[in-house]
Amino acid sequence: MIEVFDLAKVKKAIFPVAGMGTRFLPATKASPKEMLPIVDKPMIQYVVEEAIESGIEEIILVTGRGKNAIEDHFDNAFELETLLEQKGKTEELEQVRSISNMCDFWYIRQKEPLGLGHAILRAKDLIKDEPFAVLLGDDIIYTDGKPALKQLMDVYDETGKSVVALQHIPKEKISGYGVVETEWEKENKSKIKSLVEKPPADKAPSDLAVIGRYILTPSIFEYLEKVESDKTGEIQLTAGLNMLCAEEEMFGCCFDGIRYDAGNKLGFLKATVEYALRREDLGNDFRDYLSSLKL
Repeated sequence: MIEVFDLAKVKKAIFPVAGMGTRFLPATKASPKEMLPIVDKPMIQYVVEEAIESGIEEIILVTGRGKNAIEDHFDNAFELETLLEQKGKTEELEQVRSISNMCDFWYIRQKEPLGLGHAILRAKDLIKDEPFAVLLGDDIIYTDGKPALKQLMDVYDETGKSVVALQHIPKEKISGYGVVETEWEKENKSKIKSLVEKPPADKAPSDLAVIGRYILTPSIFEYLEKVESDKTGEIQLTAGLNMLCAEEEMFGCCFDGIRYDAGNKLGFLKATVEYALRREDLGNDFRDYLSSLKL
């Protein structure tokens, strides 16, 4: 085990939510993708709850034009709360109030869609010199126990170094991910040698893909500022991570949980069905309905 002294705790998390959500058009023409409901809760709320359950105290949402609904969702809703209180709907009132009381929320704009690396850079002044988490709002991870982000935090607490979430991905799909080359793998932890963004399947260094959870040391900002824009004009986080791990140790964590890529339609549908089946108030009836379908 690597000895780490006076290790700063991870208390802040960045949520990059400025994307246009074009894969869900026309639903996302006037409504943020992150606010699409999985059963009866916006997808981003699942990820925010994971962060808070992992010990995060401050959440920084990097937003863009047309994302006001996200800010409103995590803010007080005076008119709605007053109406619920007048009608004696105490359960619904507590549910609404609990959303805005989860933790402290901060908002900063990414005025142009210049990539994930650029979005993280926008939060530099709020992060300062602290380690921090990054969570992608359309990667939903279900765990029957310790939250996925907390699993990464445990690796950070052990090593004091940056940690990325990893998942084994089938070869035919690996070209859609950032992929790591490892020096060694042991149980759920690995030491990362390098990263490559969306390699062709025959050139991928492994089947371990980077998933939307990160614990990063503040030195990542120095490297992101050096990253040149790619051919699409974006600053890729993978490029910054690759530069970072050439200078500092970096680790990967194969989390224990079920990940849904809710950023695409099939993944979103899978998440909706499986979360509904887990619900005590819906699961049995919904399961009976699915069984009755003549498919």
